Amino acid sequence: MTISSPRQLEVLREGGQRLAAILATVAGAVRPGMATMELDGIAERMIREAGGAPVFKGYRLRTDEPAFPASMCVSVNDEVVHGIPSRNRMLSRGDILGLDIGMRYPASGGLITDTAVTVPVGPVAKEAESLLTVTRAALAAGVAVLRSGIRMGDLGAAIQRSIEGGGFSVIRDLVGHGVGRHLHEDPYVPNYGKPGQGIKIAAGTVLAIEPMATAGSPVVELADDGWTWKTKDGSLAAHFEHTVVVTEGGAEVLTRSMNQES
Repeated sequence: MTISSPRQLEVLREGGQRLAAILATVAGAVRPGMATMELDGIAERMIREAGGAPVFKGYRLRTDEPAFPASMCVSVNDEVVHGIPSRNRMLSRGDILGLDIGMRYPASGGLITDTAVTVPVGPVAKEAESLLTVTRAALAAGVAVLRSGIRMGDLGAAIQRSIEGGGFSVIRDLVGHGVGRHLHEDPYVPNYGKPGQGIKIAAGTVLAIEPMATAGSPVVELADDGWTWKTKDGSLAAHFEHTVVVTEGGAEVLTRSMNQES
């Protein structure tokens, strides 16, 4: 999507702020001993109370595949993205938990924003803490280089340098994407690349930037549920995401909560 009117930007800003506040509330509710489905329940209730619609629920990558059954993706430890919430999956102290959420706002005829964080469940090991810090910083590094006229490779290279410079691996099989009218739009937004290569990014483009990193091998595999992507070697994974709109002089983060630095 490319912004074509002030009203579209206003709607995305409002939806993004509401979604960011919802994600912050869900992240703050995380505690050992709770079922991952409890978090999904909080998310769906808050999305509907905010006047939005949960775009993940019922979403299909292809018409011949099962629909995603929940309003939020909840991914634990070696699960990179698209984890399905469950009443039987209980969180343990020391886990890390990816929370990914998308909303159409307003619910009827609105526009979509998409955002994610990975949070610790109580105190975590130093490696896990470092993985979260580095992946969050990679998202900030990507946002920092964005502006009209750069190449997609410039964005990917900034994220890649940040992750690999922190001692972790960049997942290459999963990428960010355009967003706005639909949940997944062109262009693909890789978390790796070479400066000066790739498509040129224009002002007004709306992107979901989402670094995904692992503490081990970057190779991933799809679980039997048909949705959850996991690291093949069982190593920890982290995922952070913002929806942004590219401007002439930078990028505006649409899904940053009021108390969030990056």
